[in-house]
Amino acid sequence: MAEQQTIPKQCHEQAWPVEGLTRVPYRVFQTEESYRTEQQRIFHGPSWHYLALEVELPEPGDFRTTKIGDTPVIVTRDSDGEIYAFENRCAHRGSLICLDTQGKGKKDFSCVYHAWTYDRQGNLTGVAFKDGVKGKGGMPDTFRMQDHRPRKLRIALLHGLIFGSFSEDVPPIEDYLGEEISSGIERVLGGRTPVVLGRFTQVLPNNWKLYMENVKDSYHASILHLFFTTFELNTLSQKGAIIVDESGGHHVSYSAIDREAQKDLEYAKQQIRSESEYKLADPSLLQGFDEYHDGVTLQILSVFPTFVLQQIQNAIAVRQIVPRAIDKTDLNWTYIGFTDDTPEQRLTRIKQGNLVGPAGYVSMEDGCVGGFVQRGIAGASGQEAVLEMGGSQAQSSESRVTEASVRGFWKAYRSNMGL
Repeated sequence: MAEQQTIPKQCHEQAWPVEGLTRVPYRVFQTEESYRTEQQRIFHGPSWHYLALEVELPEPGDFRTTKIGDTPVIVTRDSDGEIYAFENRCAHRGSLICLDTQGKGKKDFSCVYHAWTYDRQGNLTGVAFKDGVKGKGGMPDTFRMQDHRPRKLRIALLHGLIFGSFSEDVPPIEDYLGEEISSGIERVLGGRTPVVLGRFTQVLPNNWKLYMENVKDSYHASILHLFFTTFELNTLSQKGAIIVDESGGHHVSYSAIDREAQKDLEYAKQQIRSESEYKLADPSLLQGFDEYHDGVTLQILSVFPTFVLQQIQNAIAVRQIVPRAIDKTDLNWTYIGFTDDTPEQRLTRIKQGNLVGPAGYVSMEDGCVGGFVQRGIAGASGQEAVLEMGGSQAQSSESRVTEASVRGFWKAYRSNMGL
């Protein structure tokens, strides 16, 4: 059983604005109180959190370390073939149990501080000098190793993704996501074996929620990202839609290029920087292959609170958002291909990996715009953001000129936080 924690009551000053989902108080990005309560209510609450890919743990003893919010976690495969996860915290004095990011063939995990040892399921199996030395010292007779262990997580597997939760109350992963979000994941990963092409961590100078807003904000993409409109990869007049699940917390945004459509003039009308003399020296960067046979060339999918699955052309990646502080966030990227890729397809994926990431042609701006907001609101803790584009609800929409999925994030956030 996951340990229960006392959750502080929300103070009066945290009451949400009367306008509801169309307003977001800037203080939620700024206060230690909000950050601490999020750790308890969201990251240790009834939510599923992405941990790793199954293919990263192919054999017994393979492991990775990660985080859920502030809490360090070990994910490993045992000799029974099952995946297990537990808190990376020694039950003795609180030290990290495992200091490595990943490894293979691990028989057990031993804390370097006092050599308390745990098996691959997180059970305490050894305490150095438990019986003392020469009949002196040691643990008392009342000490029972089964009573001392780090907190264990529930595990859910879906299309090669490993999710974990500290909560006993979180519903099964399929119910948590709903049919439309599950189908969006299956579309990209279902029936295929991923291959990790590369990974890195990008440090963002902003609150974690600002990045999640950005991910869910289809409205900004072809305004902020000049590359999208210059090469007509994503414009708001293309075919596409926004899917928001019932909870509001999960979403899918997708678009399809209409090669026969007349050149989009809407951006020129809005005096947005859509025309450019820039050309690609190597146009093959954008010459992908028809992977999904549905015309969709861009799908961004998010799972509340901090998971993103990306398909931009043939660049497939999973992103994990990890809060570090009020104004600091780690963004973990894992680029993937599949075992059935041809050499030509693998090369295409690697080339198109240049579209995303901290220096990506498409997404380099996302790495700094959250920082612009964090800096811009520094003296405005009593003010609010306005989220009225596309209405006031958090519902699916055939238009991507909307903040519906951003409002959906705040719907789920308020539900989890009791606001």
